[in-house]
Amino acid sequence: MMGTAAMAQGATGDVQAGKQKAEMCIGCHGIPGYQNSFPEIHKVPKISGQSDKYIVASLTAYKKGDRKHPTMRGIAAALSEQDMADLAAYYASHADKTAPETPKAASVTAAALIEKGACASCHGANFSKPIDPSYPKLAGQHADYLYVALKAYTVEGNQVVGRNNAIMSGIAKQYSHAEMREMAKYLSTLDTELSVVPQSRFR
Repeated sequence: MMGTAAMAQGATGDVQAGKQKAEMCIGCHGIPGYQNSFPEIHKVPKISGQSDKYIVASLTAYKKGDRKHPTMRGIAAALSEQDMADLAAYYASHADKTAPETPKAASVTAAALIEKGACASCHGANFSKPIDPSYPKLAGQHADYLYVALKAYTVEGNQVVGRNNAIMSGIAKQYSHAEMREMAKYLSTLDTELSVVPQSRFR
């Protein structure tokens, strides 16, 4: 899909404009296996194939300070509503496959943990069809990133680490770190619509 994306926060995203603006993103999100070292070492998330509305929602959360990662806050602060919509359209346009309706079975332990958090009720039965497109697809995302993201929802009163979301905070606080790792490991193994799309720096 190489046209325009759906309306996002009042601005219509343009794929080609987003491709040009993604220069600032590809240094991390366009390198397979690239790792972030803050607040601990983990792979940067796969964003190619996420919905445009989720990408806008996450960038908006960084800009507002609801997500506190310093680098992403700095980047998001410089983005206009149109910039966000264009970037979102570009990364959403990379979706080239559809995850199966039914995910592979989880271990008894992982299944119980996911049931406890009612994860599928928001993120979809296959964890690739969220009930709201502003929610992320989880299937196939890097396990270490999912773990760090879950843990961030439990952090309070820190100026540079943490995420503010009342629903996710309540859910994440039910789990130990070991349990978060168990869920993240399972979700990372699922068939996914997400990917890392390498981009040339010399175009």
